[in-house]
Amino acid sequence: MSHIPYPSIPSVPKVPHVPVSPCPSIPSVPKVPHVPVFPVSPGSPYPSVPMSYCPHVPMSPRSPISQRPGLTTCVCPRVSRPPPPILSPPPQVTALCLYPELLKEPSIPEDAKKRARRLLEACGGNSVGAYSASPGIQLVRGDVARFIQRRDDVPSKPEDIFLSTGASDAIVSILKLLVSGEGKSRTGVLIPIPQYPLYSAAIAELSAVQLNYYLDEEHCWALDVAELRRAVTEGRRHCCPRVLCIINPGNPTGQVQSRQCIEDVIKFAFEEKLFLMADEVYQDNVYAEGSSFHSFKKVLFEMGPPYSEVVELASFHSVSKGFMGECGFRGGYVEVVNMDPEVKQQLSKLVSVRLCPPVTGQILLDAIVDPPQPGDPSYDLFMKEKKAVLSTLAQKARLTQEIFNKCPGIHCNPVQGAMYSFPRIELPPRALAAAKEQGQAPDMFFCMKLLEETGICVVPGSGFGQREGTFHFRMTILPPTEKLKVLLEKLSSFYAKFIKEYS
Repeated sequence: MSHIPYPSIPSVPKVPHVPVSPCPSIPSVPKVPHVPVFPVSPGSPYPSVPMSYCPHVPMSPRSPISQRPGLTTCVCPRVSRPPPPILSPPPQVTALCLYPELLKEPSIPEDAKKRARRLLEACGGNSVGAYSASPGIQLVRGDVARFIQRRDDVPSKPEDIFLSTGASDAIVSILKLLVSGEGKSRTGVLIPIPQYPLYSAAIAELSAVQLNYYLDEEHCWALDVAELRRAVTEGRRHCCPRVLCIINPGNPTGQVQSRQCIEDVIKFAFEEKLFLMADEVYQDNVYAEGSSFHSFKKVLFEMGPPYSEVVELASFHSVSKGFMGECGFRGGYVEVVNMDPEVKQQLSKLVSVRLCPPVTGQILLDAIVDPPQPGDPSYDLFMKEKKAVLSTLAQKARLTQEIFNKCPGIHCNPVQGAMYSFPRIELPPRALAAAKEQGQAPDMFFCMKLLEETGICVVPGSGFGQREGTFHFRMTILPPTEKLKVLLEKLSSFYAKFIKEYS
């Protein structure tokens, strides 16, 4: 499709700032706009502490929990890292593309300007405001392919790359492509338990059949092929297992799969003729000593025929995680391997329905997969920031495990990767009975009590799935180190008090 160049637009005069009147019900909040508020019970022995999990949207001051009488509120700061300075290379390239007048700014490094000009020339009308091709900007697809080739030392083709609105969009698109049949012929999708709820929600939306395989908590959430075989065998009684989903590194469990485990999974998929979906959005987030990320594609091709020629694979990545964490830009991609050409054509049709992924997300994705190289003016700053983010996350992963495991009744596996811990908690019978009386899952009951008394918000394990009779919660490791330490200690103290109260 040809694009009509945009005419030059005269400069727009600055609009004077108009102050917004503060909300009368919460006069202290306007200084910290768009920040969720959480209640703390009067007389609680716990002071306000940073929330451990940031919801996707701010909590409205008009929400029921905010208006509960007799409760004060604590304002929760943004728990992820603060926004990078404008000189941080990937956001800088994005800013240049959004406002090309900045290309005249002498303080901005020339390599960033060069990257921005290259990307703008690939956009329709030299503007990020134009639609791109449905699979994404061709230039960016090529850069993603080169990134994968550098990472894996395995050939990658731009035509196998489909850019997406975050990895979630691509995951749902692939599932749509694979779900078919009725009754016992309906597609069965194997997902790990605990799992990221996107999978169970998408499976339900598509009326596919969810087949659970349980990760082994006693062995650091390892994946056991015998458990996969059990899930497939049981699934064949009422559906047709066709898809195997893997999350590596794990969310919410934080494990990193070994190369041997990945080989075993690929062999199993080959034997059972399963389509492999590898969710690898946390591939940059690996912290544990002795752990390293192995992409499914790299292992697949190093295994050689017949696996490398037969096993169908879709692997996913995103700008939302890693060392950038720019989730609001909604950038991501899927690479398909060994997909039948006719099926890939159907995938092209499917993604064309949504017109195109956000162009700004594509721009940021390109800045991440094609970062500054040695010798570039931006290189030193880029590497300094990247190393600082990842080393701090590694420190906080160790801190989380250490503090939780000092508390009797809490067991936390090593956080090998990703951004979360998923500790198991013991709950006494009286707590189980109280939860049942309120119509809540036991871990939900605990998490709500924690929220009400301390202002700390974590996510109950029942939201991710867990073995019957076990209870967990997911907590992020993103808050600043000192605040995270306070949060962990307050949570541990509350747990001890909770156990005493319900014993």
